Amino acid sequence: MYVDVILPVPLGGTYTYTVPPEMQDKIKTGTLVRVQFGKARYYTGIVANIKQIPPENTANIKPVTALETETPVALPVQIKFWQWIAEYCICPLGTVFHAAIPSRNQKTYKRNFAPDKQIETQPQDPLTPVLQKTAEDITNSFKTKNVVLLHSETAAGKTEIYINLINNSLNDGKQALYLLPEIMMTEQITKHLKHIFGDKLLIYHSGIINRKRIRIWDRMLATNEPVVVLGVRSSIFLPFQNLGLVIVDEEHESGYKQQESAPRYNARNAAIVLAKLHDAKTILGSATPSLESFYNSETGKYAYVCQKAQNTEPEHSAITVVDIKDLRRKKIMKSLFSPLLTEKIKETLDNGKQVILFQNRRGFSQSLTCKVCDWTPRCRFCDIPLKWHKQNNRLTCHYCGRIYTIPSKCPECNSDELQPRGFGTEKIEEQIKILFPSVEIARMDSDTTKNMSETKAIISDFESGKTQILIGTMMIVKNIDLKNVTLAGILNTDMLINQPDFRAHERTFQIITQISGITRDHIPPVETILQTSTPDSPLFTAILNHDYRMMAKTEMEERLLFHYPPFYRILIIDFRHEDENTVRNASIYFADRLRSKITVPNYFIGPDKPSVGKTDGVHIRRLLLKIHTGSSLNSIRFSISLAHSALIRNKTIKHVTITFNMDPV
Repeated sequence: MYVDVILPVPLGGTYTYTVPPEMQDKIKTGTLVRVQFGKARYYTGIVANIKQIPPENTANIKPVTALETETPVALPVQIKFWQWIAEYCICPLGTVFHAAIPSRNQKTYKRNFAPDKQIETQPQDPLTPVLQKTAEDITNSFKTKNVVLLHSETAAGKTEIYINLINNSLNDGKQALYLLPEIMMTEQITKHLKHIFGDKLLIYHSGIINRKRIRIWDRMLATNEPVVVLGVRSSIFLPFQNLGLVIVDEEHESGYKQQESAPRYNARNAAIVLAKLHDAKTILGSATPSLESFYNSETGKYAYVCQKAQNTEPEHSAITVVDIKDLRRKKIMKSLFSPLLTEKIKETLDNGKQVILFQNRRGFSQSLTCKVCDWTPRCRFCDIPLKWHKQNNRLTCHYCGRIYTIPSKCPECNSDELQPRGFGTEKIEEQIKILFPSVEIARMDSDTTKNMSETKAIISDFESGKTQILIGTMMIVKNIDLKNVTLAGILNTDMLINQPDFRAHERTFQIITQISGITRDHIPPVETILQTSTPDSPLFTAILNHDYRMMAKTEMEERLLFHYPPFYRILIIDFRHEDENTVRNASIYFADRLRSKITVPNYFIGPDKPSVGKTDGVHIRRLLLKIHTGSSLNSIRFSISLAHSALIRNKTIKHVTITFNMDPV
C-alpha cells in the first residue's frame, strides 16, 4: 500500500510513501502521519490519497514512520478544495495545508470535543413584507442558479434576510457559513445571532485562541449536525460535512483577499467553489457589489436580486460636493475644513448628534519637504517617503515600521524650512480641537488601535455618546454603530479618486455610499460633505444620484478598453532579492521565457520597479500579466512552471524569491 502525503512545506505536489503492514488497516485519507523528508528531517503530513498500485520507480520511496492519528483531521472534500486553491493561487499544496489547519493539528491531534453549554434562544421576529419578498426572490432564484447576487441598499435589513435563509437551511438539516470581511464586524453581529441560533452558532477567526478553534474543528469533524459558522476568510477551511448555504456579506470588501502570505486567495471566490463542492447555494451581498460580481449577474452567470430600503422616507441621504480648490483660490478656506463643513459640524453638535470625519491616511502629514530644494526624507530600507507623526514627534515608515528622528535642517541645502505636505488623521484631530475645544474628540486608526482593548474603548465611548466627533480611516465605518451620526465629512475625496489603481473610482463610490447610507433607516439620515478639488469629475454625478449602474457602466467601458477585470484577469508576479542587479536579471530572465511560451492574446507589463520598489532592504521587480477570460489558466500555469524551473536551474539568480498574486485587490 502507498500513500500520497501533503507536507507543510513550500514545495509543490504530494510525496509518496509506503505504508508498513501494521498501519494498513488504520490509515485513511485525512489522517496525520509522520514521515522522513530528505536525509534527516521529519514532518507531520496529511494523507491525501491511498493507492495499491506502486509508482514506476519505488527504489527511493521511504516508509511512513508513524501514524499520528487514526481519526482523520480533514475530509476528502477539504483536500480537494485545498488542491483547487493551490492551483488557483499558483502556490504549493503544502502551503495551503499549513494555512488551513489550526497549528496544533499539524503536530499532535487529540480529540477534545465537548458541546457548548445550552444557550436560551428566541425565534426571529417575522420578516416585514418587503424583506419576505426579497427572501422569496432569493429562494426562487436558487432553483435555476447556485449563486445569487443580493444588491441591497445600505441598512435595508439584509441581515434579517440572511437569518431567515440560514434558519431554512438548518431546518433542512444543512450547515451554513456566514462570512464577513473583518473580525470586528463578527463581534457586532455575534450577540444578535446568539439569541437566534444559540449553541448552533460557531464563531471562527484568528482572534479566537487556538484551543477554541481546534475545539470547533473537532466538533465539525465529529458530527454533521446543522450549525452556522460565523467567521472571516479562514472559516472556508473548516471541515463542513453537510454544507447547504454560504453567505458572503459585503462581498466587495478587500478584506476577503489574503494579501500578505501564500496562499493569496480571495475568500469570496473560494467560498463559491466550496459551495459547489458541497452542492450548496451561495449569496453574495452588498450595497455596492464588486464589478466582477455585478458583471457575472448581468451576463447570467449569477442570479440578481435587488433589495430596496424599507422606510418610506427619502431613500437617500444628502450629499454635498464642496469645491475646495475654488475656496482656496479665493482665500476663503484656510484650514482643512470648508466653511460649510465647519458650520454643519457646529449645527450637528448643537442638535446633540455625532460627527464622523474621514481621511484614509493616518499620521500628521504625508511627508516632510524642504521648502527650498524639495528634499523629502525617505526610509533607508524602503523606497517610500517617511510620514510625520507630530504627536510623537517622529518620522515613521508605514511599510517596515522603522522610526527616524526629524532632522533639524535639510541635509541637501542646509535650510531649516522643513514643512509638512499633505495631511492625515492626526492633523485633522489637531485642527478640530482648535475649532471645538470643549467637544470630546477621538481618533480611530492603526496608531490608536494597536490592540483589541484600545479598539473596543474607542467604539464604546462613541456608541455611548461620550465621544461627539470621531476622526478616522475606513475602520470607523466598518466597526462603529453610527445610529446617532447625522454628519459625515470626507476631507480629501481626491486622495481616494487619484490612487494609482484601476479600481480607484469603484472603491470611492463604495466608500462614499457606505458612509452616506449607513443610517438610512434612522431619521434624520446622515448628511455627507465631500471636499474635492475636482468637483466636475463624472464620478460625482453617479455619487450624487446614488446611481450604481451609471458608475458600473462607465467603469466597465474603461476596463474593457484597457484590458482590466472583469474582462481580463490580473496576475502579479513579484521578484525579491537583497541585491538589485540580481532581482532585475531574474525578472527579465523569467519574463523572457514566459513570453516565449504564452502565445494567446494576453498582455505583459514589465518587469518594472513597482511604486514601492524596496521594502525592508529587499528590492522588488514586478511583472503584470493581463489574462483574457477566454484563455486557459491551466496552460498559463504550465508555462509559469516551466519558466520558474528554468530560473531555479540558473545558479546566478536561483535564490530570488518569486510570489504569485492572482486577481489582486
